Amino acid sequence: MATLIGFLAVLLWSLLAVLTVATVPVPPFQLTALTFAVGAGVGLIWGAVTGSLGQLRQVPLRVYAAGTLGLFGYHALYFSALRLAPPAEAGLIAYLWPLLIVLMSGLLPGEVLRRGHILGAVLGFAGAALIILGGRGAGQPGAMAGYGLALLCAVFWSSYSVLSRRMKTVPTVSVTVFCAATAVLSALVHVGTEITVWPSFAGWCAVVALGLGPVGAAFFVWDIGVKRGDIQLLGTASYAAPVLSTFVLIAAGQAVASPSLIWATVLIVGGAALAARASAEKGVSGTGGRSLL
Repeated sequence: MATLIGFLAVLLWSLLAVLTVATVPVPPFQLTALTFAVGAGVGLIWGAVTGSLGQLRQVPLRVYAAGTLGLFGYHALYFSALRLAPPAEAGLIAYLWPLLIVLMSGLLPGEVLRRGHILGAVLGFAGAALIILGGRGAGQPGAMAGYGLALLCAVFWSSYSVLSRRMKTVPTVSVTVFCAATAVLSALVHVGTEITVWPSFAGWCAVVALGLGPVGAAFFVWDIGVKRGDIQLLGTASYAAPVLSTFVLIAAGQAVASPSLIWATVLIVGGAALAARASAEKGVSGTGGRSLL
C-alpha cells in the first residue's frame, strides 16, 4: 500500500512541467516561494488531520537542513531550467532521477551495482545527450544552461530520495517544515536577485495547482512511499514520469512530438527499465530464485 501511495506522487509530477509553463513570466525563485508557501499549507492541514504536528519538535535540525536543501535545490533548478530551455526536453533530462535512484541505491551498503545498472545509465544519458546535442531548441539562447540545470535537478532529487530512505524514522509531517523553509529561502533569494512579476489570473490558478499537487501533496505521499514501501519497485514505477510529463506537454500544445524527442524518451525510459531489471535480478538471487519480473 505504501508503494502505491508513493506512486501517486509520480502522477502528480507528470503535471509539474505543464503547470510551470503556465506560470510564465513569474521568475523561478518567486515561483518557488509562492508554490512552497501553498505546499506548507498542505502540510499543516496534513499534520492537523493526522494529529502529527507535535512530532515536529522531535526532528533533528540536520534532518530539516537536508530536506530543505533537497526541495529548495531541486525546484529552484527545475523552474530555472524550464525558463531557459524547451520544457519537454528540459523535463526529460530532469526526469533522469528515477535512473539515478537505482544507480545510487545500488551503491548503498548491502546493495550491488550490476551490469544492467551501468548499461541503463549509458542509455539514459544517451537520451539526454540526444536532447542536448540535437534536440529542438538547442540554438535557443540559454538552452544549454537550462539543460545543465535540468541535469542537476535529477542529481538533487535522486539524492534527496535515497537520503529519505535512510531516515525511515523521521515522520512524514516533517516535510511541512521542508516546504516552509524552502518558501522562505526562495523569497529571500528572489528579493535579492529577481524583479517581482505577479502572475495573471490563469497564472495564479497554475501556482495554486502546483502548490496543492506537484509541489504539495506529492512530497508527502512520496515520503511515505520511499520510507515504508518498496523503493526499487517505486523507482521502477517512476519511469513512467518522463513519458507522462512529455505526453501532457504535447497534449497541451507546449511541445512537439519531434523524432529527437521521441527517441530521447525511448532511450531514457529504456535505460531506466534496463536498470530496473538488473535490480529485479538482484532480488531473485536474494529470494531463493523467485522471479520478480
